[in-house]
Amino acid sequence: MKESLKIFAGDLKNSFMDLLPIIIVVALFQGAIIRAVPDNLLSIVIGLTIVAVGLALFIRGLELGIFPIGEGLAVDFARKGSIFWLLTFAFTIGFSTTVAEPALIAIANKAAMISHGLIDAFWLRMTVALSVGFAIALGVLRILLGHPISYYIIGGYILVVAITFFAPPEIIGLAYDSGGVTTSTVTVPLVAALGIGLASSIKGRNPAIDGFGLIAFASLTPMIFVQLYGILAYSSADPAAAVQTAVQTAAEHAPTIDHFVWSDLFFDLIGTIKDVAPIIAVIFFFQYVIIKKQVAHLHRIITGILMVILGLYAFIVGLEMGLFPIGETIAYQLTDMNNNLLIYLFAFLIGFSTTMAEPALLAIAIKAEEISEGNIKQNVLRMVVALGVAIGIGLGAYRIVAGDPIHYYIIAGYIFVIIFTYFAPNYIVPIAYDSGGVTTSTVTVPLVAALGLGLAENIEGRNPLIDGFGLIAFASLFPMLTVMGYGIHAEYYKKRLLAQEKSTEQEKK
Repeated sequence: MKESLKIFAGDLKNSFMDLLPIIIVVALFQGAIIRAVPDNLLSIVIGLTIVAVGLALFIRGLELGIFPIGEGLAVDFARKGSIFWLLTFAFTIGFSTTVAEPALIAIANKAAMISHGLIDAFWLRMTVALSVGFAIALGVLRILLGHPISYYIIGGYILVVAITFFAPPEIIGLAYDSGGVTTSTVTVPLVAALGIGLASSIKGRNPAIDGFGLIAFASLTPMIFVQLYGILAYSSADPAAAVQTAVQTAAEHAPTIDHFVWSDLFFDLIGTIKDVAPIIAVIFFFQYVIIKKQVAHLHRIITGILMVILGLYAFIVGLEMGLFPIGETIAYQLTDMNNNLLIYLFAFLIGFSTTMAEPALLAIAIKAEEISEGNIKQNVLRMVVALGVAIGIGLGAYRIVAGDPIHYYIIAGYIFVIIFTYFAPNYIVPIAYDSGGVTTSTVTVPLVAALGLGLAENIEGRNPLIDGFGLIAFASLFPMLTVMGYGIHAEYYKKRLLAQEKSTEQEKK
């Protein structure tokens, strides 16, 4: 018990350190730019403390429950030798966890409202959920076949770009964003554990190279499926009328700042349990009905799962109490100040700080350090990913202000991803691809979505449906470039050191 408390105290300390960048950014803008003390300062402090406790519980629960059972299932499926059931499990995990993803529900409802019903929220969610189920199954098949991930990802990006030229403008930003909101805080660790466990149990597979990449598939396929859905949805509609109704609807339904309500605590707990329940149901169904095997250390697994639920619940409650209200307030106040540089600075800093606190990224970074045997440091990886998100959101904010079409930026970004893939070391490429999918989760999505739509609604001549969406896509794209850039630099530095050592040895001889 004493040892467990000591470990938790360490996790709690790390959680507060993770939140420090957010606190600094909010304090800087609230004090130096807005120049006003927030009305709910006590609530903000309490909320951020609860976030830290929730994050610590969540990480400890992952280590106890989600990681072991995910890797155990992968090993059992590999031993069973049934490709059908393995692919069925992969599809079911992807579909069941995505269809109830809160960030996806929020984005789908917003799109339906702004499009005046041309985009149906339910069918948009079903489209994205089907695409994620397909993606996880395809990613598992790739591990079984041993194909390089770059062939699939680059081929997928080419397909995304090709479809973009045929898709209606109203759907493009939304489609790109859909790829960033599919990977939930609980799904990411489980899917990562599944991929790593599978690669570890198959002879000839490298967990670092073959085990990562499933999350990248889950971020890529929704862009294709949603654009196809948009082509169908808008094929029978008048595009000009759609744009006009979108503007009118956005004006009638201007977003409001949400404030924390204590009565929502119970509903948040129920919502968290509902989000996690499909994952737990799928896991235990396949464990007991298909594999027909008892779960090892069941009490420990259950304890871990409960800690994940409580941690995620505390995390969400703390965000609603502290971060979301003040973050959204600052975003809207900045758009009214008519100072574009401040908007870009806020976008950059909020992108960096929120990414450092993302539980999904922390989970992947822990796994990357473990699998790479310390060659990839989790703190360095998280900072490199956060830098990519910051650059992406800053550039995305500039794109909205300038009014440029989003696909020009995204296509250019994909070209750089392909070039970087060629030069990056093999061990970093799958992790870089996955980094794009884990950056936009519980913390980042609400703030980034509020910023993008707030800019599009407050800047004259911008259409919220066409211009407001897309920031999440930028936040997913640029971490791939920064992580691969980090890998290229590290490899170059390593080779240079080896060359210097060799030269020194020759001089001694």
